[in-house]
Amino acid sequence: MMGFGYSWGGLGGIGSLGILALLVIGVLYLGRAYGSGRCVPCADGARPQGETALRILRERYARGEIDREEFDRRREGLA
Repeated sequence: MMGFGYSWGGLGGIGSLGILALLVIGVLYLGRAYGSGRCVPCADGARPQGETALRILRERYARGEIDREEFDRRREGLA
């Protein structure tokens, strides 16, 4: 009698645990993403909480959007 549900070639228990683990990881990932504000769109165009002006300035400098002089000038303005 094979009344053990999904057997997947003898890996029924391990396969079920694998699926359960993937579901838990997915829920945790989504929880972190929504909790940090990364996935929540901003209706008014404002930045999500946690992003400071200095962090944004550093990112713009790292991407090459502004040069060192502009970075220093704006950083002093923030201080």
